Formats: sequence, structure tokens, C-alpha cells
Amino acid sequence: MTLRLAVGQHSDAGLKALNQDFHGVAQPTDAQARSRGIALAIADGISSSPVSQFASAAAVRGFLEDYYGTSEAWTVRRAAHCVLSATNAWLHAESQRGEGRFDKDRGHVCTFSALVFKGREVHLLHVGDTRVYRVHATALEPLSQDHRVRAYGGQTYLGRALGLSAHLDIDHACWPAEIGETLLLATDGAYEHIDAALVNDTLATHGANLQAAAEALVAAALARGSQDNVTVMLVRVESLPRDIAPPVSRDGLRLPPRLSPRQQFEGYRVVRELQHTARSQVVMAVDDDGREWALKLPTAELAGNARELDRFATEEWVARRVDSPHVIKAAPAEAKREHLFTAVEFIHGQTLAQWMTDHPQPGLDEVRGIADQIARGLQALHRKEMLHQDLRPENLIIDRHGTVILIDLASAHVAGLSEGLGDARPLALAGTLQYTAPEYFTGDGGSPISELFSLAVLVYQMLTGALPYGLQVPQVRGERDLHKLQYVPLRTRRPDLPEWLDRVLKKALQPQAARRQQALSEFLHDLHSPGAEFMQRDRTPLQERHPLLFWRGLTFVFGLATVVLLGLRVSGR
Repeated sequence: MTLRLAVGQHSDAGLKALNQDFHGVAQPTDAQARSRGIALAIADGISSSPVSQFASAAAVRGFLEDYYGTSEAWTVRRAAHCVLSATNAWLHAESQRGEGRFDKDRGHVCTFSALVFKGREVHLLHVGDTRVYRVHATALEPLSQDHRVRAYGGQTYLGRALGLSAHLDIDHACWPAEIGETLLLATDGAYEHIDAALVNDTLATHGANLQAAAEALVAAALARGSQDNVTVMLVRVESLPRDIAPPVSRDGLRLPPRLSPRQQFEGYRVVRELQHTARSQVVMAVDDDGREWALKLPTAELAGNARELDRFATEEWVARRVDSPHVIKAAPAEAKREHLFTAVEFIHGQTLAQWMTDHPQPGLDEVRGIADQIARGLQALHRKEMLHQDLRPENLIIDRHGTVILIDLASAHVAGLSEGLGDARPLALAGTLQYTAPEYFTGDGGSPISELFSLAVLVYQMLTGALPYGLQVPQVRGERDLHKLQYVPLRTRRPDLPEWLDRVLKKALQPQAARRQQALSEFLHDLHSPGAEFMQRDRTPLQERHPLLFWRGLTFVFGLATVVLLGLRVSGR
């Protein structure tokens, strides 16, 4: 089953000479509907402005067109916010060029509401006093909130609207869609003159014909005395998808055979095998132009594992949407494939794991340089609302020029692809456990701050060759276990390193995400230019700072005291 909607919409200027309302429904392609959803919008220009009809038309048209130009990796909320913020900036700039510069009531200003149906969810975007309702048998349930401010004397005015100011604050709500539910969008010229009884009677009269029902409701609002423009939109959910298909369909793609050197495969010539496991084979291959690629192919063991096969279908998709020298690049999609596999650039270099073997006690500057590059790769993913989720030494390659590159995007979480089934948060444990942040184990799910934790683990390991919590983190099962984690101070393993560095890393490795630095850039700044909080001498008791050293010292003191007492006793005899 797929997402299908029934829509009816109608607008009338009513008693006014000019209709300053505007409305519309997107007509996306099947691929766009799957990846971005189906959008509809309504806007109402303020009646005091002679140009607000241009604002409402620009708001609706701009949203319905530009929304589908945003990255499929983005969530509905982020995509809509970017589009509406751009529209708001343009409208406000237009107002500043005209009468609206001195009188906001005469600027390019309108109220706006939109619904985006994606997967099995509905998203509401709203600013102003257009309204969205859910239709019940005896009531109209308001889903939006009017942004009107009550002034002295009972008068009200718009507190928020598109084009009203340079800053835009947009309401967003999301809820599970239900087959058969009907939603109503209306401007104030309509909703002030209709009620639940009228809406339900109209729907009953016209049955499945929502277009006729919308026209009837507009006519009824005018007949009941509306003095304003009147616009009504009705939308009913006809069917919903059972699940969300991967962005790149693997339908019709066969599992590949095991490849051997010199074998021709899908336009590539195999040079040599790089790795072979029960789940995948990785080979180096060249194309007709002599360019080198790494091909990753699923084995027959995965024939019945739909989740793992979907990873192969999406890994290249993720790589193509991130443009960074620090993230692996995918091969161009030049020809239709017959088999399921991933093709990415082949990088001459060594993994970070190999580098650490060759550099058992590196200098701080070397480690900071590597950390900076890893962070830039992560930031490129985060800007697309993606998480790598498997940050470990084996998934980082340092090429011949010293560039650090993130590889293996099979575990990446893409918020825009995950939403639609009720929870877009990255909850599943996807990466290597000892580098995974504790919040994954407590069920809170990951975030960019979780990847900050993983990066801090790598920095600690590069400096010491060990893990800051050993193997304690994978044993976490709940909030209580977080307090049992014992951080091993950096300087117990590298006393030559500065004290402030230990404090910076300890903060980044806090079990509670809220207590860490709150951005990768903040962590990097602390690594290079530590602030006063890290430069002050640590007044934490030795037992907490260095528990192992504390107990060793205490044992030594007790042992020495015992020897002294025994000596005194012997001499006393």
C-alpha cells in the first residue's frame, strides 16, 4: 500500500474586490512522494496591506516548489524551516523596500499553515492565524494555535506571520496519520462562520467528493455573513504505506557472485581481494578509464536479511549526498546495475588502527590534527542530519597526503529517511560497542553529541593506546549504570601530557550527554585553546581523580605502618 490522499479546495474573494488568500497542493512524482511526502498549504494576506496577496501567493508557491528541492536526508521540519525562513527573508526585504518599512500593516505579510504527509505521519507547519482542524463527529479539534496578541481594550493583532519581521518562529507538530481521518484548513473568513455540525453535514451530503464539499463550505460561510475572503481545504487519508522503502530500491538486483582477480563485473575489472567475511567481500577494481574503486558485495549469507541488504542499497546514496574531503566518495551512477553492491573510491593509505600501531605515543599536536579532520567529516554528515554511528580506528583512513577520511557508511542514520514510521531517532546499536556512547545502551538514542563522545574515545586511544572506560560502557543497561562508569585519568597512562588535557577529555567523555561539550566545534576549541575551567588546578579528591593510585597508595601506607608497628614491637621485647 502507498500513501494516498483525497483533497478538496476552494477559495472565494467574497464581498471584497481582491482575494488575498492563496492555497495549493503539491503534485510530486512517486519518488518525491516517497522521500519528501505530499504537501499542501494555505495562506492569508493581511487585509490592511495592498500587497499582501503577493505575499500569500509567494508563500504557498514557494513552499510547494522549494520544499521538494531540499535534501532527502533532511527531516520535514528542517526542510520546511529552511524554505519558510528563506521566504520570510524575501517578504521582509520586500516590505523594507516599500510602505511596509514604516508601517508593518502595509507590508508583504501573510499567515501560513501547511501539512506534509510523509510515510505514516503528518507534519504541521504553522505561523499566524490560519487554522488546521481534525474533523470529528461532534467537534472540530484545533491542531494549530493562533499567534494573536491581545492588546488593551480587547483588540488583537498578529504577533507572528511571514514577512512581519526578519526573524521567523514556526510552530511544528507531528502525529501518526490514520486512514479515514479528515483534516480541515481554513482562513479566518471561513472558520469564523462554520462549525462541526455544518462540516459533517456537508461531508455527508457530498460523500467522497471533497472538492464539492469544500465549495459548499465556502458558499455556506458567505451565506452566514462572512465579510472576508473565504478559503477552505479538506484532506482525507485514503491509504498509508505499510513500511518505508529504502531510498534506492534493490528490487530486481541480484546477489553478486564471489569475485576473483581479472574478472569483469558490472563495468569493472577486479584487481585483487581486499577482505572477505561471512557477510561481505571487498575487492579493488578499476573501471574502463583506469580509475580505482573499492567494491563491497553482500555474500549469499545475507540472502534473507532484508535490513543488511537495504544497507547496501543506501550506502552509496549517503556518500553521494555528502561533499567533504573527509568523507568517502561514491562512484558515479553511470549505468544501470544488475547486482547489489557498493562502489566507492579506493584510497591509498593506512587505517587509523595501523597508524596507532606505528605511533604508540604520538605528540599532542599530531593527535589534534587528526581529530580536527575527523570532526570536519562528522560535521559534513551532521549538516545533512546524518550520523556515522560506527566511528572506530578501522573506519578511518589516512591517505598518502595525510588527509583523514571517514569510510564505511553502512551504519549511517539518516533522519530524513527514518521519519515516517513514528520515531526518527537513532536508537539501534549500529557500531562497535566500545566506541559507542552510553546513551545508546540506555535507550535514549544517539545525536551529534554521541559522535563527540566517540571522537573523544579515539583521541584518548591515540594518546594512550587504551580506552578511557575499558570495556565498561557496553555493560551499561540503564541510568543507574552510568554512575558506575570509572574514567581512567589520561595522566595515569601519559604523565607527560598537560593536566588541562585530561579535564577536556573527561568532559567530552561524560556518561551523561548533557554534561559534555555541546558541539564538535566546542570540543575542538577546548583541545586547542582550553578555557579557564580547564586550567584551574583540580580540587577533586585524589580518590575520585585517580582511584587506582589512591588505593595503591593507601595499601602502601597501611603496609608501611604494619612493618613499623611490628618493628617497634620486636624492639620493645
